Amino acid sequence: MKIKELRIGNIIIPCNVLLAPLAGYTCYPFRILCSELGAGLCYTEMVNCNALKYKDKATQKLLFTTPEEKIKAAQLIGSDPRIMEKMARSDYFSKFDIIDLNMGCPVPNVFKSGQGSALLGDLKKASSIIKGCKKSEKVITVKFRVGIREDEMIAAEFAKMCEASGADMITIHGRTRNMMYHGTPYFDQIEQAKSVVRIPVIANGGIFSKEDADKMMELTGADGVMIARYAIENPFIFSELTHKKIKKDKHTIIFEQIDLATKYYDETFAISYIKRLASFLMKGKKGNNKYKTELYKSGNMPELRDILEEIFCKEREKD
Repeated sequence: MKIKELRIGNIIIPCNVLLAPLAGYTCYPFRILCSELGAGLCYTEMVNCNALKYKDKATQKLLFTTPEEKIKAAQLIGSDPRIMEKMARSDYFSKFDIIDLNMGCPVPNVFKSGQGSALLGDLKKASSIIKGCKKSEKVITVKFRVGIREDEMIAAEFAKMCEASGADMITIHGRTRNMMYHGTPYFDQIEQAKSVVRIPVIANGGIFSKEDADKMMELTGADGVMIARYAIENPFIFSELTHKKIKKDKHTIIFEQIDLATKYYDETFAISYIKRLASFLMKGKKGNNKYKTELYKSGNMPELRDILEEIFCKEREKD
């Protein structure tokens, strides 16, 4: 794929390979990592507007950032246009340049509450949310799926609505809500959406290699790609796609992540996050099950450091 700068509203991001919002993973340390490896823009985890309304501490923690993060992008989810607008205009997002509106999450409890991909069935409400959040004077992006069901795909129609409502960029996951995270994306739906709007269109879904990214760009004509789950397993995908020279290995990465996590978060959060990240980075390695058991048994950071040293030092020797 061709790597290029991307203009989103009045913001120029360095390249068109983006990191998706990932619940439980795209905390501040992981965003910093992916930026260093080549990602042009990294979104926070999904932030629920109702939880923010009631000043939930855990939700507020998801919005942690520092000046080190040059372009700050957060993802907001909700179904009430008034609450979404109020939260987008609140101090919670004062440090952020970009707010992404989640209109694609397929998880059952989110869908049943009228949030995420449920908004694909209510274009009027979705439009109201975009227009309201645009009043925050932030750059507004929208992430959505091609439809709720395969027999009713509306990517082009929804894309036109987003642009008309004020969105500065859209990201389209090429699967329907019913497909969840499985199956071949509908490339033609993304292509059709791209053909009817002038704002940037980012393609998402089923990208697990450089070849997948090339295929996605070729078949959709999108302006860029967004990497989701595979970024946790192989964050080097960003340097592979952008041709950025990186000397770090997984050993270096995991210990740098520990340093960042313990610097900015409490030990409970840091341990939980590092265990989840390490289990993905270990995927497919010999003796994985044994090491994963030991990993999850560790109850404090010194123990966790010891087991990670054993795991990733052996991998370093192998490399």
